[in-house]
Amino acid sequence: MKFMLMMSGPISACETMMKLTQAEIGAHIRFMLELHEELKRSGELVLAEGLDFPPQAVIVKATRPDAPTISDGPFAETKEFLAGFWIVDVASRERALAIAAKASTAPGAGGKPMAIPIEVRQVMSAPKIDG
Repeated sequence: MKFMLMMSGPISACETMMKLTQAEIGAHIRFMLELHEELKRSGELVLAEGLDFPPQAVIVKATRPDAPTISDGPFAETKEFLAGFWIVDVASRERALAIAAKASTAPGAGGKPMAIPIEVRQVMSAPKIDG
């Protein structure tokens, strides 16, 4: 079963991350790299990526591929943003939840667990179409 684990956070998390000391940033990155290696060794990791901060985001809307409208993001009403994600291939939903719980405990200021919100959703396959 494949699941996508999406690491989200409030916009204020950007400012919080930027205030961490070099040692705290190092501890956070080491934690994420260790989780990455653990999932690789177990064969459960399909893909994992971190995303740039929201001020670099754009929104693309189009009614035709050759005429997109591109606007800056994030917008004032945006309260949370997607910081990164994992796609894991695990034996059960419970295992996906356990991985999400571990990822949520990444260290922040003073080494304390950040309790990062991690959304867990099963990756669905496209239905087969006759014809």
